[in-house]
Amino acid sequence: MSDSNKRRYGYTRTQYHWEYGDWYLNPYAEFHWKSADFNQHYYGLDQYEVGGGIEFNAGIKSRYHLYSNLYLLGQFAVGRIDDDTANLPTMDPQYQSFLGFGFFPDFSNTSTKDKTTKSESRVSTSDNSDGEFIRLAHGWATPSNLNAIFSWQTQTDPYNNQFTSVFYGTRLTETLFNFPIELYFTPGLVWHHDSQVQSDLAEGVVAIKAFYTFEFGPRWRLGVAEGLSYVSSVTYIEGSELEEKGYKPSKLLNYLDFSLDVNMGDLFNSRTMDKMWMGYSIHHRSGIYEKSSAFGRIGGGSNYQTLYLQWHF
Repeated sequence: MSDSNKRRYGYTRTQYHWEYGDWYLNPYAEFHWKSADFNQHYYGLDQYEVGGGIEFNAGIKSRYHLYSNLYLLGQFAVGRIDDDTANLPTMDPQYQSFLGFGFFPDFSNTSTKDKTTKSESRVSTSDNSDGEFIRLAHGWATPSNLNAIFSWQTQTDPYNNQFTSVFYGTRLTETLFNFPIELYFTPGLVWHHDSQVQSDLAEGVVAIKAFYTFEFGPRWRLGVAEGLSYVSSVTYIEGSELEEKGYKPSKLLNYLDFSLDVNMGDLFNSRTMDKMWMGYSIHHRSGIYEKSSAFGRIGGGSNYQTLYLQWHF
């Protein structure tokens, strides 16, 4: 083979497939032959002369069936570049390695699709065509962190900063790994109202949200969203906290949303309200505890407690 400039290279590979029970293993070994002009261009960056050589790679790919249609995938590999190429000033290690894993849902596995509970059957019947939603919310800022909010120790914002938001959602899937968890792609617009300490400002959000529906009398839903949030200017509740910690605020931060809502059709025994949900949510922005360079490696952010109505259609 050759590239567009006729720099020649070759490739050969041998592998073995082994499968037993829930396991699948695929060990392999491969050789890459590369001509001198190939090595000079791609490894010497056309600055150093080097001869041709052979690169060797070996590894194993694996798959393990965890549950239903969920699989764990893994791969380990080691590679060795030939001596002449490895000695180039543009190269560092002669050996390279790779270790990775991931989860994979096999949607072609339909063996468990009919195993639904009474609650799941009711939800799928009523929401069969409800693949989109609009959510209207109003929120109040709190200086408390998530731990305090979840432990019912929330403090009120002395300046009563508030926002109003509208979110749109479109369903991506009705089940996740055969569990009754719906996933939605949900962008939103948030308008932060002016107060004693800040002017009006806008916020844009894009996120993926998961819903789990259960029955406890009426139908209830737990929701969790993960995404990105960008503000036109930093809010007071956020900027004041970061200033105390000595951080430079970031307009772009990680976004989380935690919600609990109840079906109003069930609550009021009204079929006309069956597509309407009423709930409470936490609107959270943060820098992921200083772990992300994309958010300026800052710790802190802001939390708003909201009440909302969500209509599916």
